[in-house]
Amino acid sequence: MNSSKIESQLSGETEAVILIKAAPQVGQKHGETVCCAGLDLNAEWLRLYPISFRNLEDGQKFGRWDRVRFGWRLPNDDNRIESRRVDQHKLEIVGKLKEPERGRFLANSIVTSLRKEREKGRSLALIRPEIINFFFEKKTEEEIEKEAAKFIRLREQADLFNEQPVIPYKPCPFKFKYQYRTEDGKREGTCQDWEIEATYFKWEQLYGKKAALEKIVARFGVEYPSKGMALAMGTHSMYPEVWLINGVVRLDEDHQLPLF
Repeated sequence: MNSSKIESQLSGETEAVILIKAAPQVGQKHGETVCCAGLDLNAEWLRLYPISFRNLEDGQKFGRWDRVRFGWRLPNDDNRIESRRVDQHKLEIVGKLKEPERGRFLANSIVTSLRKEREKGRSLALIRPEIINFFFEKKTEEEIEKEAAKFIRLREQADLFNEQPVIPYKPCPFKFKYQYRTEDGKREGTCQDWEIEATYFKWEQLYGKKAALEKIVARFGVEYPSKGMALAMGTHSMYPEVWLINGVVRLDEDHQLPLF
């Protein structure tokens, strides 16, 4: 099914291979949600929302490369063409894209210019840039307290209305950033991939803060760029010209194709 046919429908059921699972955010409208997106079986981008990931049943908690089936309808509060409002209670994992299949599945979805994607009206893209640098910055105490306060208010609200308990959330004390170059030129962005934050917390517990950060830089700044990777990008709902790094996708290089 091509994108024009998808857009002509108001609701439906489909499957998608998940590529993006960003770190949790708290908003006034939907509470705690996770930016999730993937490609359907015809390689069309779809954004799934609102997904309160940590409140999913264990058997629904999907990861990157999982194939999920879900019912959807077009939202009335998000006009990005890929966005689909999902009933997360009926979402199910139906398979997983095997490693040998990934490069072939994504081959025609990799683009070279985010500017050109915006000109086409798109708000999701997969790009394989030249990685110039990967680094981290410590968040200020004010930033950490502000993030934590949003989740505390959400948890208190859930208790007040006897809703499903909200799992406590610990803000990551660091921002992880990429400097990269595409056909559009040099860019810099904060990486919002949940995998990086989860990996940091896991390694901090095992090895301590200093060693955890060293390992993060070695994996996402050295190993991934050397072996091959792509950045899954998405625009901000309120700032459509701003591209965010929503996901880091390990993907072997195709040496027959240029970076850009």
